[in-house]
Amino acid sequence: MSGKGMGKPAEFIMALEPAEITDFCGEGDFRIREMEQSLNVRMILRGNEIKVVGDEEDVGKAAGLLNDLLHVHRKGNLEDKITRKRRLQYALRTAGNGQSPDLKSIFLDEIPVPLKRRRVTPLTAGQKRYVDAIRHSDIVFAVGPAGTGKTYLAMAMAVTDLMQGNVRRIILVRPAVEAGEKLGFLPGDLAAKIDPYLRPLWDALYEMMEAEKIKNSIETGVIEIAPLAFMRGRTLNNAFVILDEAQNTTPEQMKMFLTRLGFDSKAIITGDITQIDLPMGRQSGLIHVQTVLKNIEGISFIYFDQQDVVRHELVQKIIRAYEQDEKKHLNQDG
Repeated sequence: MSGKGMGKPAEFIMALEPAEITDFCGEGDFRIREMEQSLNVRMILRGNEIKVVGDEEDVGKAAGLLNDLLHVHRKGNLEDKITRKRRLQYALRTAGNGQSPDLKSIFLDEIPVPLKRRRVTPLTAGQKRYVDAIRHSDIVFAVGPAGTGKTYLAMAMAVTDLMQGNVRRIILVRPAVEAGEKLGFLPGDLAAKIDPYLRPLWDALYEMMEAEKIKNSIETGVIEIAPLAFMRGRTLNNAFVILDEAQNTTPEQMKMFLTRLGFDSKAIITGDITQIDLPMGRQSGLIHVQTVLKNIEGISFIYFDQQDVVRHELVQKIIRAYEQDEKKHLNQDG
């Protein structure tokens, strides 16, 4: 701990159940050490108690965070090590930025997918807003960088709605920009042709449902995959529709897709406007739609940033570095 030497000294003691010490503190108490370093306090584990020592303000922050994490730990009995690590990273990151999100509200909002290899919950405040928006809006746009859970959480909500009978089918859509007009010349049936473009959606789906269930659902049309071009002229009733990589749509394609929505349906549109693959000079439909539809009731726009990245911690630094580089070039051009 690098003490500030300014505030009033304080301490806080939190008691754990003997059976939860290793799980909560980590092997070799590494989680305690990580919290200690990030929160500018000293943490001492003795028996079943964690003692926190430091300046009064820092100890207060650490105490609040420990209490929240312990509450979540006790309620989240199905959480795995990856989830626990991501939660701790987010909690420490927000604390370091002077933020105090409601961690219990975020981490305990479970999405009840049928295949419980791991608990599916929001891992950031942005993800919590996204999940709530999907629950309450029929059209949701999720805009932000890679690794923020846009596709994964949309798929979790789609599978949940299907299993609960809220919709009759899931439709997965993605623009095949790289294939252009040559999609028909690729080998295989439609599924084989479009499959490479839908791989992120498949990866998420296989974490939510059993493989045999997915196969049967595709054969019966309960789960459908389609390139964006094949949406023209259709009306999508009683469906949960996910349009992924929407930054690669044109304004005309975006309008076409959105006007396919029928009764009792929901559409989630995800994309990253920093990774547009359209030909030079073509405007992205995901950028255009934000000005056209921003004030329509029932349509939600959720924006993610580097704080919402839940991949490797280096991904955040990469995103930040690119953002800074883009700003530098903009300033030079201006």
